[in-house]
Amino acid sequence: MPGPAHLTAASLAVVGLLIASACPARAAGACTSSDARIVVETGPHRLVLCDRDREIAAFAVRLGRGGIGKTAEGDGKTPLGAYPLGEPRKSDRYGTFIPIGYPTPDQRRRGFTGGDVGVHGPHRWVRWLGSLVNSFDSSNGCVGLATDGEMAAIASWVRSAHAATIELR
Repeated sequence: MPGPAHLTAASLAVVGLLIASACPARAAGACTSSDARIVVETGPHRLVLCDRDREIAAFAVRLGRGGIGKTAEGDGKTPLGAYPLGEPRKSDRYGTFIPIGYPTPDQRRRGFTGGDVGVHGPHRWVRWLGSLVNSFDSSNGCVGLATDGEMAAIASWVRSAHAATIELR
């Protein structure tokens, strides 16, 4: 019978998410909506899976190398606000990518530019670093996770919970 040494990072992340889902979740300040959504708290670099007002799981993230408050393509900043989430998809560069609907139609009218913003796993050539990937903000404006296992757990939850919104604050 295989022991713990045979567990992969992906299976450990999924097991952790399943345990967190099965246990009563605590109310959290990040989760204040009436739907299932992702909330990114940019100050503490924390991504939270919220089922209404309940925190299901939380993950450390890296943000854009230019900081927060994206307004222009190429500024390296992560956007702030509420956006629609796209369907998780396979990515040759990041393993898994969940598109964020930036900019909104209102932001476009106000002159915001850019696109290809999302939540994603580690770049393929640095994934061996594990949690060290999140040591500094290095994305072009996305929300990055340190491991493929974390990203797989988030993508699975987005699909099963039918989460359609991400809030970055």
